[in-house]
This record gives sequence, structure tokens and C-alpha cells, in this order.
Amino acid sequence: MDYYIVHGGKKLSGEVQISGSKNAALPLIAASLLISGEVILENVPDLMDIRTIKDLVESLGAMVEYDNKKKIMSIATPKITNIEAPYDLVKTMRASTYVMGPLLARVGEARVSMPGGCAIGQRPIDIHLSGFESLGAQMSLEHGVVHAQVQGKKLQGSTFRFRIVSVGATANVMMAAVLAKGTTRLENCAMEPEIVNLAGFLNAAGAKIQGAGTKDIVIEGVKQLHSLRYKVIPDRIETGTFLLAGAITRGKVLVNGCDPVTVDALLMELHRIGYHLDVKKNSIEVTPGKQLHGVDIKTKVFPGFPTDLQSPMMSLMCTLPGLSVMIEDIFENRYTHIGELLRMGADIIVENGVAIVRGGQQLTGAQIMMTDLRAGAALVLAALAADGESEIRRIYHTDRGYEELEAKLQALGGKVERRTGGKG
Repeated sequence: MDYYIVHGGKKLSGEVQISGSKNAALPLIAASLLISGEVILENVPDLMDIRTIKDLVESLGAMVEYDNKKKIMSIATPKITNIEAPYDLVKTMRASTYVMGPLLARVGEARVSMPGGCAIGQRPIDIHLSGFESLGAQMSLEHGVVHAQVQGKKLQGSTFRFRIVSVGATANVMMAAVLAKGTTRLENCAMEPEIVNLAGFLNAAGAKIQGAGTKDIVIEGVKQLHSLRYKVIPDRIETGTFLLAGAITRGKVLVNGCDPVTVDALLMELHRIGYHLDVKKNSIEVTPGKQLHGVDIKTKVFPGFPTDLQSPMMSLMCTLPGLSVMIEDIFENRYTHIGELLRMGADIIVENGVAIVRGGQQLTGAQIMMTDLRAGAALVLAALAADGESEIRRIYHTDRGYEELEAKLQALGGKVERRTGGKG
């Protein structure tokens, strides 16, 4: 198993190029199942999760070619040859459920194993299933597999309100509805940039979707979609992670190829803490101010502070003078990184879901272990700021969502080395 050795205490400096968004690319690849002709996606990051969904759509009948140097993926699905997403693939990545909507829309049937992914708390799939049922699908669960069928093989437009805001459910039901008969109205939708990117993709292929990026989305069903070429948006979580990497090491880091609008909530918090930000159309530069201090943050759905940046932000909080408070309001089990930060000398207590951070102590290198994707990023950032050497295990978590993480950090002057061996 691979692991990282990180020698901390060095200010990061330089420029970093942001990759395409994992969370935007995954539903686009799944949505390609709706189209019999060729789909060409640009700016597709080379990640473990991307390879997993590539294998998944291929198992369903798609023919996929991926140039990981040019970041271009070509997908053609003239015929769906299999309706079942196997457990061996679904167990490693929750986004595998994205194929259910396209399969229901195109062939009227889908069998998908209950998903796996990061252990960060409940992310109920019932929201997806309720949306499909509103479109006329019938659901059953047997031996850990969800079986969805549509009588007459044609979904029917309807009005559906998501009981909680869910990016995955919004994307999945939206994909199902584009080929449904009649009009579908979705209420209490997720407003994330990844939803807007997916709607743009579907509209470019001939769908009729209005309102993406707002709480209410209206979809006029069409008979079929056509071939297209489309670009994946920059990864806003990677953008935020590298800004926080510069911030935690008190360095000067220029993040290129990003969309500042999508990380506005983070920029507001960094400004409150005391960092200087030079924001341009496609770049952000972060430098430390003279007086930094703690901050209180509560995660919220977009456009609020993203839960995916909660743990990296907490690493920064550990280095800020004074008290900071973090309230995780999206996932109930997303504080698993705290135990590892405590091993590095952090002073954090959790009371009733509220993390109180006494900052300003010098973190020290330690043997630590990633527990999920974003917690893994938090530990890498903490190790960069720590005094001495850290050994970070289970780095397959960050391989899922950060393209060439160690190479990008090395280019900024970070002393991060990937090694192979040991227990992982």
C-alpha cells in the first residue's frame, strides 16, 4: 500500500493548475448512457473514481476511450447491454448510483447494488428512489440490490419535492426526467455548480431544462438526445484545498484555472481570518495578513460553506491564534479527522456536534491515517504545517479525488513523498 512521508514547516509558494471537477465529471459520464451517439468530454481528471465509473458504464454497454494525458474521454453507447451495476464497482464509490436515472430513462429498468463510498454518515438513497417513483418507476429491494422498473418502459413527468437538499438525488432524477413524457417539476433542488454543469450538458444534447442553479427545476421531456462535446468545470474543492494549503503554511500560492464564484464562501472566511486575496476571472492568489485570528463556520448547502472543505478548514483553524468553532450541518459523522489531528498536537473538543478549536499551538509530525477523501486532504495540510515528519497511511482516499496531489504540492515546494510498502 502507498503512503505519504511529509516533512512540514515549509511555506508553499508558486502556482498550481486546477483539474476538472470529479463531482461534475461523474454524473456527466453516467449521463452519457442516455445518448446512443458519441459523447466527448474535455477536462476529465485522471482519478480512481473516474476509472471506477468508466468501468461501470462499460459494463452496461458503453464503449469508452480515455486519453489521460489530454484529459479527453470519448463515450458511445449505441445499446444498453446490461441493466445491473455490480456490487464490486458500486461498493467503492457512492456516485455509482448515478447510472440508475439514465438506465430508467433509456430502457425502463435498472438494478443497482446499495452504494458504498466514504464513511461520513448517512446519505440516504431513498431520496433518489422517491423521485424515480414520482416519475412512475416501481421499486423493490432484495439482497442488497435496488430493482427499479417502469411499466411500459416510459417514465411520466410529475411534480416532486426533495425532502432534503441532495446533489446526488437532484442529478439522478433530473437525468431520468429528460426523456420522460411531459413536464417534470423538481422542487427544493440542490443548487451546486455541478448541477448547473450537468444541466448544461443535457441541454447541449437536446434536453429542455430550465432553472438549474435555483431551488426549482423544470424539465420538458424530449424523445432523444444527440451527440455532443462538452467541458467539465474546474474542481472547486481542489481549488479550496490548495488555497487552504497556501494559507496553513503562510505561503503565497496562486491557484490557476479555477472559477472563483464557486468558492466564494471560502474566500469570505479566509478574508475574515485576515488573509489577502487577489481574485481574478480564472485565478485566486492567497497571502497571509499580519494579524490572523480564529473564525466560526457552519457548513451549509451551496452557496454556503461546503462540507467538503470542513476538515481542511479545521486543519487551518488549528494554526490560527485564538478560538475557532466549526459546526458540521450536512453529515453527522464527518469529524473522523479530529482524532488524527489530536495526535499531531491539536487542541479540539467536540460538544453536541460542535467542534471547538483552541488554535495557535504548533502541530507536530506523527503517524496518522486517512479515514475518508476530504479528511485525508486535511491531514496532508496539517502535515505540511507541522514541525517534523509525518507518515500518512491509507492515501487511496485522496487518490479518489485529487489528481497528482503530491506532484502539485511538490511544485509549490512542499516536501511530500509517496512511498510503497507497509500496511497502508
